[in-house]
Amino acid sequence: MSLPAGELKELQSALSDRLYIQICGWHLYLGDANLANALAIECSARINENAGVAARKALEAVSVPIAGGSSQLPLARLIPPAQLRDLEEILEAYCR
Repeated sequence: MSLPAGELKELQSALSDRLYIQICGWHLYLGDANLANALAIECSARINENAGVAARKALEAVSVPIAGGSSQLPLARLIPPAQLRDLEEILEAYCR
């Protein structure tokens, strides 16, 4: 089961503005990095699980191209621990 289009857009917006990847002390918000939509889709696909499980699985499922696309890392490796808790908090409103 996944979220209806309106709720998916709402989730994407929340992720865009609140979550970031952190590299060398720099914060790049997911909306600016064009990663919010991919994460919202992955979260939506796992919405029947509890928020903690859905958050972790979704972050592992999103691949982030680095070095011009020659390598990829899971988004989970670029998100600070506090951001994982923020994602879980966001998903609590959507998980059933």
